[in-house]
Amino acid sequence: MRTDPYSAAMAFIRGEFSVAGDLVEAVRQQLLRAAGGWRTRLLNTLGRLAPWRLAQIWESRAAAARRIRFHYDRSEEFYSQFLDPRMVYSCAYFRDPRDSLEQAQLAKLNHVCRKLRLAPGDRFLDIGCGWGALILHAARRFLALSTGCTLSRCQAGYAAAEVRRSHLEDRVSILEMDYRDMTGRFDKIASIGMVEHVGRAKLGAYFRKVYEMLLPNGLFLNHGITRPASVVTDAQGMFVARRVFPFCRLVNLSDMTEEAEKAGFEVLDIEGLRGHYALTCRAWVERLRARREACLAAVDERTWRTWQLYLAGSALAFEEGGLAIYQMLLSKRGAGEAAPMTREYMYAGH
Repeated sequence: MRTDPYSAAMAFIRGEFSVAGDLVEAVRQQLLRAAGGWRTRLLNTLGRLAPWRLAQIWESRAAAARRIRFHYDRSEEFYSQFLDPRMVYSCAYFRDPRDSLEQAQLAKLNHVCRKLRLAPGDRFLDIGCGWGALILHAARRFLALSTGCTLSRCQAGYAAAEVRRSHLEDRVSILEMDYRDMTGRFDKIASIGMVEHVGRAKLGAYFRKVYEMLLPNGLFLNHGITRPASVVTDAQGMFVARRVFPFCRLVNLSDMTEEAEKAGFEVLDIEGLRGHYALTCRAWVERLRARREACLAAVDERTWRTWQLYLAGSALAFEEGGLAIYQMLLSKRGAGEAAPMTREYMYAGH
């Protein structure tokens, strides 16, 4: 029976049907044959208007923390079933499409650190540090003095335990803190997969805060998902915003470059990673489906099904261009010593 995508998604989550084969392809076919009646049009309109997102403009820091914890404070055992051993929950970097997820995530960590020209003794901040993979890698491999902040209690606890296990307490600090409350100044700053939670209304304040924390010749790498300007939010976006990332709103690349420049940044480099994230999401979906019993020992079946569908839909969106993702390398305007004049240094040692 033909039905609208949102209703089909909810039926899948409730366990009313399952998919035996390629879930990404199943989502593709469902969207191709979706009913175009009044309900689909209504849900798409609600997705575009997204009236519930207006609350994000005035939300308190406590409300922001609750939003983050809704998604990330699930069982670490659940996330460990589909992430790599470092627990990297962001786009991998596939130097070869045949690379394993583990290889690609290590390549991403190295790629970020090289872009930032991390050097021994650099004061490095990772905004939204997740389970700590990047700050630990920066401290071990590049001997940086690393600080990570996150609003997720589970992530902060896990990352702090990893720091202790690695005996890196003298070089790594984990803070359960809103980035807006951070103090101090840093040589290098990264924000990987965090800007998606900021929203268009607060994007300018976000870049101004990072600008304030960055030293004069420092570098800032902003890595985030965007929505192409020609693509409008629909019922699929409503599903993600309501069931996976509350109040999450993607912005256009032009929004990010505009607000970064207004804050005083100069854009040194922009790299599109859309194909890399499509491969990453497919790998996560395959692991989720292959490890059903272990996942269900950590979370309920609705959560397991929700994450499958969310990641399968994301893989499809990245494959077809409905979503994009970019790494922007920024410096303070006129900082001549921040980075070399060519990109060659970014790929040295690859």
